[in-house]
Amino acid sequence: MDDAARKLFAGSCDFIWGATEVENLPPATLPEVAFVGRSNAGKSSLINALTGRKTLARVSHTPGRTRQINFFDLGKRIVLADLPGYGYAKASKSLADEWQSLIFAYLRGRAALKRVILLIDARRGAMDTDNQAMKLLDQAAVSYVLTLTKIDQLSKAQRIEAEAALAEVARRHTAAYPEIFATSSRDALGLDTLKEHIAALAA
Repeated sequence: MDDAARKLFAGSCDFIWGATEVENLPPATLPEVAFVGRSNAGKSSLINALTGRKTLARVSHTPGRTRQINFFDLGKRIVLADLPGYGYAKASKSLADEWQSLIFAYLRGRAALKRVILLIDARRGAMDTDNQAMKLLDQAAVSYVLTLTKIDQLSKAQRIEAEAALAEVARRHTAAYPEIFATSSRDALGLDTLKEHIAALAA
């Protein structure tokens, strides 16, 4: 890991704001990176693993529990935004309906937003709701990077296959960053390269 990333993630990281509606978003004074993905894709676990804090972002074992955007100040240099999960099976609304309100209004209208980290469960690959999310981000011209989670649960051969499949998905989307990341919060796999990516956005 390079020095810039090491210094950034060695610094303080604090919860600063929770927003349940677009009118209640915090002032945008720093660059922001948003973490999005299906319910239980591992967003909160990844944020905790990246920042080295076990309970910074609340990890819920009940899909669809997070109902607000939570903002965390990392080293007074960049803000991490933890967005509600989408695609929970018991949710009656379609992904597009959910995202038209709080989540997508934030993604579409936030000038400080530098990149979206779109998490894909490595065991399942990109699902229909993930593809819908990518289309919405493409339409809004919001830059995002596809990131596999839970790769510790795959064999080496399965990981290679999952990464290749996701890279092919990224090539089909106009706003997708060409590089993909593969991570495991539990085993701390792939975290350093993602930290470097985030640190570059804070520069």
